Amino acid sequence: MLRVGVDILELYRLKRVLDSWGESFLNRIYTQGEQEYCRSRVPQLAARFAAKEAVMKALGTGIRGVGWREIEVTRKRGQAPEILLHGRALKKADDIGVVQVALSLSHSNDYAIASVVMNLDENS
Repeated sequence: MLRVGVDILELYRLKRVLDSWGESFLNRIYTQGEQEYCRSRVPQLAARFAAKEAVMKALGTGIRGVGWREIEVTRKRGQAPEILLHGRALKKADDIGVVQVALSLSHSNDYAIASVVMNLDENS
C-alpha cells in the first residue's frame, strides 16, 4: 500500500514570514543541517517547508501531530533529496509500517512544491 502527500507554497508567503520572524522562524522549523544547506535561500527553504507538510499529510498526522524539526530533508551532492524522520514522526511511520519514503522537490520563480510517497509494509 502507498500513502501520498503533496504540498505547494507560494514563495512570497515564506519570504514574508522570514522578513517578520527571521532566525526564530528558521530555528523553529528547520534543522541545523537544513539551514546550512539552504543558506537562507527562499526557494530551497520553501521546498523543504512543503516537503515537511507533504510528509505530515502522508503520515496522516497534520501539523499538530509531529514537530517540524522531526522531519528533515537531507541531500548529498549529486543525489536526490531524502527524508529523515525523528521522534514522533519516526514513531508514527513505524506504527503505520512505512518501509520507504520517496521525495520529489521543485520550485519556480513563484512556487515550491513537494510530493512524498510512502511505501507501507503489507503486513502492517
